[in-house]
Amino acid sequence: MDSQTAVSTGTASDPSTAGRLKPNSLGVLGILFFVLSAQAPLTGIAGAVPIAVGIGNGPGTPAAYLVAGAVVLLFSVGFVAMGRHVVDAGAFYTYIGKGLGRPAGSGSAGVALFAYCAIQAAMYGLYGATVSGLVEHYTGTHVAWWVWTLVTMVIVQILGASGIEMGAKILAVFVLAEFSILIVFALVTFFKGGGPEGLGFSDSFSPSAALQGAPGVALMFAVASMFGFEATAIYGEEAREPRRTVPRATYLSVAVVTGFFAFTSWMLVSAHGASHVTAEAGKALASGDATGFVFAPIAAQFGGWVDDVLPILLATSLFAGILAFHNSANRYLFSLGREGLLSHALTSLNRRHSPRAAGVVQTVISVLLVMPFALLGKDPVLTLFSWFSGVAVLAMMLLYFLTSVSVVVFFRRSGVDTRPWNTVIAPALGALGIAAAIWLIVENFTTLIGGDRTTAIWLQLTVPVVLVLGLVVARVTRGGAAADG
Repeated sequence: MDSQTAVSTGTASDPSTAGRLKPNSLGVLGILFFVLSAQAPLTGIAGAVPIAVGIGNGPGTPAAYLVAGAVVLLFSVGFVAMGRHVVDAGAFYTYIGKGLGRPAGSGSAGVALFAYCAIQAAMYGLYGATVSGLVEHYTGTHVAWWVWTLVTMVIVQILGASGIEMGAKILAVFVLAEFSILIVFALVTFFKGGGPEGLGFSDSFSPSAALQGAPGVALMFAVASMFGFEATAIYGEEAREPRRTVPRATYLSVAVVTGFFAFTSWMLVSAHGASHVTAEAGKALASGDATGFVFAPIAAQFGGWVDDVLPILLATSLFAGILAFHNSANRYLFSLGREGLLSHALTSLNRRHSPRAAGVVQTVISVLLVMPFALLGKDPVLTLFSWFSGVAVLAMMLLYFLTSVSVVVFFRRSGVDTRPWNTVIAPALGALGIAAAIWLIVENFTTLIGGDRTTAIWLQLTVPVVLVLGLVVARVTRGGAAADG
């Protein structure tokens, strides 16, 4: 079945059956908040920047964010061009199917769902550990991390079923809180002229600074921080005037995320001093609490109260990301059911036109992914968070690459858009940049997951295995994939 036909066949009068997600629910800012929530800004800064600085290219880390942003921006040009002709909650697999055919679209559907569920499960691990630590700190009561995770799964399920507008409002509060404190810190540091060695622009953005140390590691973490921006297309069916809203939200999200991470990481480098920052990041990593690298200069700027507030904001940052990925994953399940790749029961909607069965299934998947780590007594940060984060990033980069190639093929075949930059040049350049990023991720995967080489190999193999399973499911069900029917 053609995905565009599928979008138009729903009956809004009967929300309990397959049909459309609620149209005209989100504007540019609403979609932007979902994207920024998926980025989990404070989590990205406190989690990725210390590693990128400590074992990557030190003070040149901010430049890595600019490079990653440029690659994602090139990808976005073709992504947006395709979005003008294909509006579907399946986004990636729909786009890939349109250009590369049903088998590729079907296989990528499994990879996309796997990526979203894996990153959400990873965030549940870090979230559970963070909340458990906060509760013990303030009350002296120790409650296992997985208890807080299960409670939060129930809350996320309720919020996800309450409608997309409710989710956007909840996320807006959390995102604004964490963004505000980081941006204010960065701005204050900037207007004060930087840290002990000044702003140090050339120390962070000159070619020699960008290429020092292990720039591949820094670039890998910078690319990982961009994860989630593609959700702009997933919400196209629920957007107001999607042909305008989705492109604007996509470009705005890429620009905001790139600018935020590059500027904030630059001010963190400046606050520590370019000549000392690598050593400071190394100390933080060796202590087992990398967040100290970020929290310490902010507390020095604003006072000790920050040490109480930032851990709480870290927890809300993770919660916002979890909710955002829940919404993305259940829309993928909904779309897969509508296309016939999975059970048609997944297309049921509740009275708020939000996925009903798909939301429940997504929550069950989360339980199945998280609880084995709890039952086996594994560390939720060193295993659940790090392992699934690495797998999710690798899976998503594969989808980016396939989508870029599909964009070129689709427009060459269809001729519906003949603009060279939008349909050939930018997507091709984006594909080359993404291929390089994939190579870097594979080469540095052991570092990314914080594990051993054998574990890294097994985890990497899950991505092609899921791709093949997607092909098998499509062949067994003989349903239409996200291709042209």
